[in-house]
Amino acid sequence: MCGRYASTRSPQDLAQLFQVDEWHPEEALEPSWNVAPTDDVWAVLERRPRGAGEDAPAPRVLRPMRWGLVPSWAKDVKTGARLINARVETVHEKPAFRRAFVKRRCLLPADGFYEWEQVRDDPSGKVRKQPYFIHPEDGSVLALAGLYEFWRDPAVKNDDDPAAWLLSCTIITTEATDAAGRVHPRMPLALAPDHYDAWLDPRHESPDGLRALLVQPAEGHLAARPVSTAVNNVRNNGPRLLEERT
Repeated sequence: MCGRYASTRSPQDLAQLFQVDEWHPEEALEPSWNVAPTDDVWAVLERRPRGAGEDAPAPRVLRPMRWGLVPSWAKDVKTGARLINARVETVHEKPAFRRAFVKRRCLLPADGFYEWEQVRDDPSGKVRKQPYFIHPEDGSVLALAGLYEFWRDPAVKNDDDPAAWLLSCTIITTEATDAAGRVHPRMPLALAPDHYDAWLDPRHESPDGLRALLVQPAEGHLAARPVSTAVNNVRNNGPRLLEERT
């Protein structure tokens, strides 16, 4: 699974990296070295303006979303806390994800992600969880494959009120390989830059074609280093969380 990650690049940098057409400065998020479920996170998506026809262009936008997908049919937002990840093996079949998979896809920029390994201490024999920060060897950005959904809050009467709609997302995961595979059996999927356009294109609705875009993060060139257990507490944040601990 993917339960924490780091996202510290500025919106200006992300807009340039992902060739974004628009973003709104008033929506800016603070850098985070400890992104946790239900946090607002940056997402890149392409979406036609409301009411536009099928042939209308879909601008590429950068905007915040809540991490933890809340399906349109959910009774309340609490559902999202259980849907932070979607398995690539079944994402095209599960009721919570299958429509978003063909209609509403996004990229979630990350510096890297955290996973935990069970380690036995000597001589006590006690088992503890050691966190690792897993990231591209070259320091490049990871574009995590995501899905997003709109949820209508029934407590807000007016459809045109921005508070009426919650935008939320989930991260697609796969079997772990490379450095991540030595730490945890699952890992988030990331897209290669030459797959960004096809993944984000709302006209691309072939499940088989979309699944073919999902490959190893950083083409397998990932590094992992042990870090402080301070990351275990969602209230802790800052660059020190990425420092290697021996």
